[in-house]
Amino acid sequence: MADSSDPRRALVAPLFPLGREPMPPGVTEEEREAYATAMKYQAKMSGVYESCAVKAAMAGVGGFAIGGLFSLMTTSFQYEDPVLREQMAGGRAQKVSVVAKDMARGVYSQGKMFAKMGALYSAIECCIEGYRAKNDIYNSAASGFIAGGILSHSAGPKGAFYGGLAFAGFSSAIDLYLRKEPDDDD
Repeated sequence: MADSSDPRRALVAPLFPLGREPMPPGVTEEEREAYATAMKYQAKMSGVYESCAVKAAMAGVGGFAIGGLFSLMTTSFQYEDPVLREQMAGGRAQKVSVVAKDMARGVYSQGKMFAKMGALYSAIECCIEGYRAKNDIYNSAASGFIAGGILSHSAGPKGAFYGGLAFAGFSSAIDLYLRKEPDDDD
C-alpha cells in the first residue's frame, strides 16, 4: 500500500462523487445547478451543429447569400457598358426596372447554384469525415471529386470525371490554405 509521500500517488487523477466535481474559477456552489444546466444545453447545441444535415443546411444558406452577392456585383458591371445603356429603350424609370429585374433573376439563379454546390459538398464531406473518423485533406479531395462529378454529370462521363477533378483540386487547395500555420510575425 502506497503512503501519501509516494511520488506515484501524485500521478493518480482525483475522483469526485457525481455532482460534486470542482467548479471552474469564479463559479460558486450556489451556481452549481445553473452551471450544470448550461453545460447540458451547450452539449446538446454542439451536437446539433455537428450533424451533417445542419452543416449542409448552413452551407446551403451561406452559399445562397454568397452567390447572390457575387451576382449583384457581376450584374452591376454588366451595365457599365455605354453602348448597352444607349440600346436600352424607355425612360429612366423603365431602365431601372429592367436592371432591377435582371439583378433579381441573377441573384436567385447564382444563389441557387452556390447553395446547391455548398450543401452538396458539405454533406458529402461530413459523411466521409464521419466514415473515416479523420479530418484531413483527403476528405476535401474525395468530397470535391464526388460533388464535382455530381454537379457536372450532365456533360457525360468524361465531363463528370474532369469536373470532379477540377472541384477536388479547388477544394483541396482551399483546405490546404485554411490549414496552413499562421506566420509568427507579431
